[in-house]
Amino acid sequence: MKKLFLLCFLLVFIANTNAQETKAEKAKAKTEKAAKKKKEEAKEVKEKAEKKAKKEEKETKEKATKLKKDGTPDKRFKDADAGVPLKKDGTPDKRFKNADKGDNASARGEAKSAEGKAKAAANKTEAKVKKEAKERVSNEKAPRTPDKVTGEYKGKKVFTGPRGGRYYINSNGNKTYISDDK
Repeated sequence: MKKLFLLCFLLVFIANTNAQETKAEKAKAKTEKAAKKKKEEAKEVKEKAEKKAKKEEKETKEKATKLKKDGTPDKRFKDADAGVPLKKDGTPDKRFKNADKGDNASARGEAKSAEGKAKAAANKTEAKVKKEAKERVSNEKAPRTPDKVTGEYKGKKVFTGPRGGRYYINSNGNKTYISDDK
């Protein structure tokens, strides 16, 4: 008898542990998987954009390099890579933006704009992923049932909501709730 009871108990235990997933669990797993995939794609796009921004920054620095026709650095610039013009006495020329920092303003501006574009593209894809995940979750909620018309008040139809609240639609199109004592 004990063996039979133990066998039945074991059979019930195995059946419950191997039960099929519910539709909600399947849908949740599917949305999580899709969101994870979209997140990975967004991460890849962001990395590509950052690489592109770095490449463009490097190219702009190379363009900013001032060399003579024979390939030697121009003496008017302190550093060929920095591209900052110097006065005759050797001090940085203040007419050029950020000359005291030893940085070519146009090259920096172009690099920053490329970086900004990369970040914007990455942010767009992340926002799109979040929006799609939110839509999937909102679609899985219980369907909304329309409120029932239960009477008339001041010449307007009275509706009863799902939790028992009574209201009518006013001239502005808003719900106006009616207290229970009326």
